[in-house]
Amino acid sequence: MTSNSDPSLDPYINAVLGKKAHELVVLDVRELTSVADTFIICSGRSNRQVSAIAEHIQWDLKKHKIMPLSVEGIKEGHWVLLDYGHVVIHVFYEPVRQFYDLEGLWVDARRITPNIS
Repeated sequence: MTSNSDPSLDPYINAVLGKKAHELVVLDVRELTSVADTFIICSGRSNRQVSAIAEHIQWDLKKHKIMPLSVEGIKEGHWVLLDYGHVVIHVFYEPVRQFYDLEGLWVDARRITPNIS
């Protein structure tokens, strides 16, 4: 099932797209887990690009006074997890994303169509 994006997600989505992240998927997981309300998943085409996307997300959200609770994997650039509490952003190197298949794992989650500005 697909729905339109909650406007409160716009800063996160715009930050993700700021460095040309690929294959953006936004999942509403609030009915499935207490870990977060929303997962944002995207890819980079190299581990260097993955790290650059994650760094850009942090920089861009900091301008909006949004700070992560934790960040993991930024140095390696294979799978960076940015935890903002209710929103968790996953930035994958494409082959790692295919291997872990979060979209398949969370197949019951409602897909959200992002408002892209």
